[in-house]
Amino acid sequence: MSCPAAFCFLQELIIMWPTLCSLRVVTLLMPFSSAQLTGSRGQGDGCGHMLLGPGSGTLTSRNYPGTYPNHSWCEWQIQVPEGKKIFLKFGDLDLQQCISDYLKIFKGTSSSMTEYGTFCGNLNSISREIHIDSNEMSIQFKSGSHISGRGFLLSYTTSSHPDLITCLDKGNHYDEPQFSKNCPAGCKAVIGEVSGDFSQGYRHTSALCKAAIHAGVILDELGGMIDIVQHKGLSRYEGILANGVLSKDGSLSDKRIVFGTNGCNRPLGMELGHIAEHQINATSFWQWTDENGQVTSWSPGKARLNVPGPGWAAAEDSSQQWLEIDLGERKFLTGIITTGSTLPRFLFYVETYKVSFSEDGQKWKVYKESNNNFERIFEGNTDYCQLTRNNFIPAIFARYIRVIPQSWTQRIAMKVELIGCQQVQSITGVKQKSIHHIDILEKENVNNTDPIITKDVTCGIRLVAILVPIVLFVVLLILGIYIFKSLRNKKTEDSTGTYSQKTEFLLKLWL
Repeated sequence: MSCPAAFCFLQELIIMWPTLCSLRVVTLLMPFSSAQLTGSRGQGDGCGHMLLGPGSGTLTSRNYPGTYPNHSWCEWQIQVPEGKKIFLKFGDLDLQQCISDYLKIFKGTSSSMTEYGTFCGNLNSISREIHIDSNEMSIQFKSGSHISGRGFLLSYTTSSHPDLITCLDKGNHYDEPQFSKNCPAGCKAVIGEVSGDFSQGYRHTSALCKAAIHAGVILDELGGMIDIVQHKGLSRYEGILANGVLSKDGSLSDKRIVFGTNGCNRPLGMELGHIAEHQINATSFWQWTDENGQVTSWSPGKARLNVPGPGWAAAEDSSQQWLEIDLGERKFLTGIITTGSTLPRFLFYVETYKVSFSEDGQKWKVYKESNNNFERIFEGNTDYCQLTRNNFIPAIFARYIRVIPQSWTQRIAMKVELIGCQQVQSITGVKQKSIHHIDILEKENVNNTDPIITKDVTCGIRLVAILVPIVLFVVLLILGIYIFKSLRNKKTEDSTGTYSQKTEFLLKLWL
């Protein structure tokens, strides 16, 4: 007797289970981009800076914190994942003419939208926090004729993060020696001063979320939790360009803020020579001959940060040139520091670059943006001598690294240091659950070069929530059909004095 269709499907499913476990279920497990998760957008001539992410974002009126324009308007549509509610927080509000200048908030979908409230004046006249009982909302801004007024800055996240702060919050706004807050996406482009660096700490007057981006604790396009410990202040804070944020030199302060990290931010040996010269290679290098016939070689082995003399310079200027560093073994890389030639006579530096990585030096992957599939273009140096740092969020786990210049001034030339660690270390003194940390994707003997390092979940756990309910439903449905048919034939079977052992077995199994 041939099996019913449902039984055949179940049989094939069981047979295919090992194959399914060997596959990555990309459509189910891959993180969605903001375009897939949300239809958030803004339109109108009064729109200012905005970054509307799937989980958080920031928006401002045009020209903020300067005077917003006359007779302008803007409408923002915000949507977070289903099942979530929206939490809003004003960082600033300064709308002078309430009759003609106002902000209206609506909740719900476009087909069933209701007005939540109208806002104008300043922060002293309204509540800074707004809870929207929906995962969709609309914000409308309108201005008439006015003379002054900064407009507004507003941030949002989901209701699961009530500890939201805005891009304007500073370290000196908090007295606690240790605290955790949630930064929205989009603070990088908001005006706010940052003084210091992650290695020494930041002046307590620094804008917290912007400083966290500078420190490499969060990404601007995603935001996230930051953990802060306040320490005794320094006499001076040094400035450095990092992750697209320029920190300025700062003066003496009573307190400084230090971000909790995983401790994976140590130099990996370019400057100190732990990485040997034969471990540094390039597509080509330039040789310069001076007026006396003396030849200077800008070879890849000279691409060491803070070492006097020339660095590495490519013989050709093209986006196909690269500098390659062999770490000797797989390590976690959390960032890179670069500079230009460092020689006043040679004003060479790389403005932008890509990064690729490999385990074996044969198969290479280009580092991509964390929230989409685009190759990431890193902001490099702005002159020949200043240091610039970029962090890898998420970290890279690889042995080989290539820096691939994309744009440059005069000639491709650079010096480099990689930062990271052999293994991720725990953090002490800060709440572990909210630390931005790197979870190990695999054990040392597993071959994987994916840049995203997250906690590994086995295939069985990934699929069980999807397949087990289906399998149970199919099994119960089949048993029900067989029992029903057996019960209908029971009278005929009893009259002949026979009773199907198969039916009796199914009845006992069902009961």
